[in-house]
Amino acid sequence: MAEETQGLVEAAQRGDRAAFGSLYERYGRMVHAVLLARVHRQETDDLVHEVFLQAWRALPSLREPAAFPGWLARIARNKAMDHYRRSHEEEELPLTLEGRGRPGEDGQYILATVRSLPEAYRETLLMRLVEGMTGPEISVLTGLTHESVRVNLSRGMKMLREKLAPGSGEPGSGAERQS
Repeated sequence: MAEETQGLVEAAQRGDRAAFGSLYERYGRMVHAVLLARVHRQETDDLVHEVFLQAWRALPSLREPAAFPGWLARIARNKAMDHYRRSHEEEELPLTLEGRGRPGEDGQYILATVRSLPEAYRETLLMRLVEGMTGPEISVLTGLTHESVRVNLSRGMKMLREKLAPGSGEPGSGAERQS
């Protein structure tokens, strides 16, 4: 798959829009997961398009086509940071006010909990749980070894279960939940 990606990147660098469309199809879910790990879910779709637009414009400057997956993920991370800086004044409702059921059943609460995990776990978990990617797909798309992906998913799931356990408190804190 790496050779195929490299061929698509080289074709896209020569202006082949269909090749770039194939790259979008192949890496769109990865970019979505990287963004979802950092920004509000309502904003991720627009940002995915912005990431690929930026990548299209910068593609001629990519010297090593094989580095495309990591380069694209870095663009997504930077886009999320830029977006956060621009929308810094916006504030979300506290997690205790969101949702209708128990916090562990609320998707927003779970997403916030995933976002409180270390970056390596956060991204691989979202690729697996939200985007439905398999471990080998994540490995190919991110350039991580199969073992690294397996370890990140295993450790990330363990940390997520611990944080979602009753009495574990708010995402990212060690405090008990106050009701």
